[in-house]
Amino acid sequence: MAFESLSDRFQGILKKIKGQAKLTEANMEEMLKEIRVALLEADVNFKVVKEFVSAVKEKALGQQVFTKVSPGQMVVKIVHDELVDLLGADQCEISLRHKPTIIMMCGLQGSGKTTTSGKLALLFKKKMNKKVLLVAGDIYRPAAIDQLVTVGKQVDVEVLNMGDKLSPVEIAKKGVEKAKQENFDVVIIDTAGRLQIDEVLMQELVDIENAVHPDEELLLVDAMSGQDSVNVARSFNTKLHLTGMIMSKLDGDARGGSALSIKHLTGIPIKYAGVGEKLSDLEVFHPDRMADRILGMGDIVSLVESVQEEIDEKEARKAANKMIKGTFDLNDMVQQLEQFQKISMSKILKLIPGIPKISDEDQQKAQEEINVTKAIIYSMTPEERKHPEIIKNSRKVRIAKGCGKTNYDVNKVLKKYEQMKEMMKQMKGKMGGRMPNF
Repeated sequence: MAFESLSDRFQGILKKIKGQAKLTEANMEEMLKEIRVALLEADVNFKVVKEFVSAVKEKALGQQVFTKVSPGQMVVKIVHDELVDLLGADQCEISLRHKPTIIMMCGLQGSGKTTTSGKLALLFKKKMNKKVLLVAGDIYRPAAIDQLVTVGKQVDVEVLNMGDKLSPVEIAKKGVEKAKQENFDVVIIDTAGRLQIDEVLMQELVDIENAVHPDEELLLVDAMSGQDSVNVARSFNTKLHLTGMIMSKLDGDARGGSALSIKHLTGIPIKYAGVGEKLSDLEVFHPDRMADRILGMGDIVSLVESVQEEIDEKEARKAANKMIKGTFDLNDMVQQLEQFQKISMSKILKLIPGIPKISDEDQQKAQEEINVTKAIIYSMTPEERKHPEIIKNSRKVRIAKGCGKTNYDVNKVLKKYEQMKEMMKQMKGKMGGRMPNF
């Protein structure tokens, strides 16, 4: 995940400061030096680093942290606030106040505009219940139109496909006309890119801008490209009126320097972040939440949102009710395991403060264990799943043979089930049998 190494460094630096009985000029300077090195190693622009360190020092001295009872906590707050300011201070999600809201996607060839257009469409459709139209405006790249059509089918969003005979400007105009006539809430125009910035590319984008007057002009930049993304943003912004950026691959091994530099250097806010390859892997970029993650404070709000997105609330309530009533069986247990598998545990754990990192190997082991448990349960008869108490030794032998496992594995599953039942029994006692509110 981006910022991972920077987060580790910052947490180490601030832990040392919080452990100091009092702050002195000497240990303050040492901390600032370490922060400077950490930011530079994360590929943050030198000018940004210089200004960041200067601002932290100025505010720390201005707050008279040396005389505070807990000066370390004050320093942590100052560093946190400066990080938020660096990342953009205010969260800038698209408001969709116009109907249709016209969005023009921009970026270099290979940046992932087409896929990201689909991700954005899915986000508007799923989270905001909006009717979205995708417009295939890239007529130059081979298979670009087909790719958008495929993405549109995957997210169940209509795509305007006019082939490659009309100009991108005409296609964009017809897309907006269709959106107005058919009552679409949002129209997303996928535009062509180039391997490098040139006059032909820019002029075409300017022409589209002048023809349809987009409410939002979003530039897609690659977090893995480091400071090159800053240069790309500056170049596009000289010709266009960019309203925001989408930073892709923020889940990769990127050092995060471009995300920490780009808003400060260009004035263009990051509005969304791509955090995976799935079409659902697009998040609203929250500067305050990102600062929390960098400093190891977790991100509980995003955690709740992530779980809510993946878990079927009706099924969760039904399972909870059965648990409280004592009617929870192995069918319910396997349903809960399947719900659990929908959640990316590595993503979730990064949002919880104080939780150590989990390796890919450990994640794989957890998934394998769940799959084994499911295989064992599915090897049981419907009656056995409904009434696990009837499963004696002869039945265990048959179940184990049916899924290629051992009696020991079957016993483990039954033990887990009994532990869950006991836990629910205790919960019922504490709650007086009431159904919990979700």
